[in-house]
Amino acid sequence: MKRGKKYLESLKKYEAATVYEVKAAMDLVKTLASSKFDETVDVSVKLNLKKSQSVRDTVVLPHQFRGEKRILVFCKPEKEKEAQEAGATYIGADDLIEKIKGGWLDFDVAVATPDMMKDVGKLGMVLGRRGLMPNPKTGTVTFDLKGALSELKKGRVEFRADKTGVVHLAVGKVSMESDMLAENARAVVAEIRRKRPIDAKGEFVRTVSVSSTMGPGVWVNLKDEG
Repeated sequence: MKRGKKYLESLKKYEAATVYEVKAAMDLVKTLASSKFDETVDVSVKLNLKKSQSVRDTVVLPHQFRGEKRILVFCKPEKEKEAQEAGATYIGADDLIEKIKGGWLDFDVAVATPDMMKDVGKLGMVLGRRGLMPNPKTGTVTFDLKGALSELKKGRVEFRADKTGVVHLAVGKVSMESDMLAENARAVVAEIRRKRPIDAKGEFVRTVSVSSTMGPGVWVNLKDEG
């Protein structure tokens, strides 16, 4: 992959093989960010997983950095009032399902009550590809709409290991204070460690790195934090 001049210049500012404490790593990531826009800061956690193992759940970041989420709720009429009071942006059942079938996807996260999943499941090809399908493992299939929406509005985000055993997750913006970025990164790694499969062997978290959208990766000393 051909790298730009700014990226190559940033590589001269640090030792690529050095492992930094998380606060120092975030200071460095902010320094290495060279774009005019407010770059996103990502954490990448390499896990020791077998092909049969997976890690997927949600975490509430201590410091929010995204705008207000547009939350869609699939529910029957008797749950509509609860969804509305909890702050749902869109509420419905068959009407929303048909609208989505027509190509409408103007929302950030979808929540469904369990009695709606038989019909919502028909949207698997549409919502699944975009990571929008409600899932019990991530708390988005539930009758407790008040609790689910409260967590989502606090900044709850989903994470999952990809096919190579790496979890990638945005933890902030370079404009944020390094302490805030560090706390968000610690929260992510701590939650991932809590989701260690019971049959996982050896060292679970192999490496942790952080980077901005256009910047190089910086190794972080977080893998041993319990």
